[in-house]
Amino acid sequence: MSPKPKAPLVCDTTLRDGSHPMRHTYTAEQVEAVVRALDRAGVEMIEVAHGDGLGGSSLQYGMSAVDELDLIARAAETAERARIAVLLIPGIGTRVTLKAAAERGARAVRIATHCTEADVSEQHFAAAKALGMEAIGFLMMSHMLEPAALAEQAGLMAGFGADAIYIVDSAGALVPAGARERVAALRDVTGDVGFHAHNNLGLAIGNTVAAIEAGAARVDGCLRGLGAGAGNAATELLAATLDRMGYDTPLDTFALSDAAEHVVLPFMPFQPFPDRESLAIGYAGVYSTFLLHAKRHGERLGLDPRDILVELGNRKAVAGQEDWIVDVAEDLARAAAATGAPSA
Repeated sequence: MSPKPKAPLVCDTTLRDGSHPMRHTYTAEQVEAVVRALDRAGVEMIEVAHGDGLGGSSLQYGMSAVDELDLIARAAETAERARIAVLLIPGIGTRVTLKAAAERGARAVRIATHCTEADVSEQHFAAAKALGMEAIGFLMMSHMLEPAALAEQAGLMAGFGADAIYIVDSAGALVPAGARERVAALRDVTGDVGFHAHNNLGLAIGNTVAAIEAGAARVDGCLRGLGAGAGNAATELLAATLDRMGYDTPLDTFALSDAAEHVVLPFMPFQPFPDRESLAIGYAGVYSTFLLHAKRHGERLGLDPRDILVELGNRKAVAGQEDWIVDVAEDLARAAAATGAPSA
């Protein structure tokens, strides 16, 4: 019998992407419980940070209930085998905050830019390398670029020293063919391609499987799918899927499903799924973190949040433009008042 192929590395992002639906209220005790459960279940990398990465705690992005550096330190103290990773978006996070995270135990950083702006990340890759950290590129909103153009952006990150580069389906707008094509394109640039899925079209697991079949060596998940928009690929489902696909995986499916059910579910504010608004995110191709903002301003102004999301998609809004949601909602409200259109 031939040996099983090695499974892709799974990074769990419950404690970073899950920060969005949690409204950045994670406690140190919750972080410790999640890290302990993931570590025991064989997860090799765990991402911990504000939902918008290092330095994200702000009025614009949402204030953290607990300083993220304290949460990173608690995670690093708890993990026995897993590496703790952080997210850094240039312009939000800085080299200073990255150094502080490394001092508290972070061993990897995912450096995230809009898919057309990889050039802004050079100094951050250099800083990560100087700190001895694993430096991973994160090309957000990857559905907005065709595969060849995305590969060019990945080539910039590879030149900056990226150890791996992720295709990030921030809007959950890709379908399996799009995931395959982008992974294949990036494999010409780097041998270590990752894929980060959102479930706004109900395709998080399907797209992740397509990415793996195309050669992705890293994939992301969140316990019980707890993430922005309609959530992410569920880590426990990824573990089961990898096992059924015949991979040699260190993940314990039942331990992960127990963690999802008994550790994460009790503190979840709601179960992310492709409801009408999050489906609109995938359909319109806008950033998943816009969901709660659009719902809030839609309720405030008597608008259908889907109209706000679709208009943001028409205007090509990207990550980091959360403040634009207010302007778009106000514009739509004025237009509705001028025409006498009924509110939602």
